[in-house]
Amino acid sequence: MTTKFCPDFTARTPAGHRLNGDGCAAHRLSGQTRSLRHIAGAMALAAGMMISGCVPSAPQPTPAPTTPQPAPAPQQPALPPPAPPAAVSNWLDAPQTPGDWSYRAAQGGGMALFGNPQTGALLTMRCNRAAGMVEIGRAGRATNQVTMQIRTETAERTLAAGPAQGNTPAIIAQVVAGDSLLDAMAFSRGRFAIDVPGTAPIYVPAWPEVTRVVEDCR
Repeated sequence: MTTKFCPDFTARTPAGHRLNGDGCAAHRLSGQTRSLRHIAGAMALAAGMMISGCVPSAPQPTPAPTTPQPAPAPQQPALPPPAPPAAVSNWLDAPQTPGDWSYRAAQGGGMALFGNPQTGALLTMRCNRAAGMVEIGRAGRATNQVTMQIRTETAERTLAAGPAQGNTPAIIAQVVAGDSLLDAMAFSRGRFAIDVPGTAPIYVPAWPEVTRVVEDCR
């Protein structure tokens, strides 16, 4: 095999190949073609890299909305305790205790009750005809003997009292049916007062029910 040399190149061309005239032009053209191919490949690679760089990145996922926690309910300030009733220098000027009198007839003597539907009977006066006594009862509890102070316009007295026998808690004092204290209670100037230690004083009107109980026992 013989090899031809081109004046401008060191590459060798095998014998038998067409060299297009002097043979060196074809060799030069072949070298240029290879160079163009390398350039075209590099350009294609660069273009691909540029295109990939222009593709926008995937959007970040939107965070799930958070539900705000409800604000704690404001604390209501504690109500102050009710103010104690104003003291009065004269019990006749004190406000009347809310309530009304009612009368109940009974075989052994009638009974007068003072109170209202909310509180029940606060004060009772019952005729015990067999014993000749009028029992005065104040709603409340007592375990031992206590005192019951009765005030009227013309008379004032402190009686011995004690817990009642029965299911209804009450404190009972007894007055002889003919005692003038009962008349003072029935005819007091519009009202009389009952005061037992451990309970609030009550100021009740002197209505006909009181007189009726007193008359039942005489």
